[in-house]
Amino acid sequence: MNKTFSIVLIFLALGLIAYNVTLVDFKNPIQGDSTIALIGIIASLCAIVLLLIFMTSKKIDKKLKED
Repeated sequence: MNKTFSIVLIFLALGLIAYNVTLVDFKNPIQGDSTIALIGIIASLCAIVLLLIFMTSKKIDKKLKED
């Protein structure tokens, strides 16, 4: 997976977060569709963290191979 593809996936996850935030009812965030939207937000955040960890590990691997 190259860097461009990872960045595209991060922007897609950010787009999903923005969409799910619009679905959350902030007066009742634990009921109905708001729960599903919150789960979507958390899942997107996890995906971003995993992609950032993956990109960092690729940078470390590249530096180790250079030495």
